[in-house]
Amino acid sequence: MSPKELLYIEDALGHTQFLTQQCREAARTLRDPALARQAQSLADSNQALFNRFYNLV
Repeated sequence: MSPKELLYIEDALGHTQFLTQQCREAARTLRDPALARQAQSLADSNQALFNRFYNLV
C-alpha cells in the first residue's frame, strides 16, 4: 500500500471508531427501547466496518 492509502485507512479507522463510540453512548442514554436498539445496531455496524478497515493493514 502506498503511504497515501495508509493515511486514508488511518483516517477511516478514526472516523468509524468515533461513530461507534457516539452510537454506543446514545444507546446507553436513550430511554426509548426501539431507538436504543437502533443506536446499538449502528454501533455494531460501525464496529464491523472498523474491523474490516483494520484488517487491511
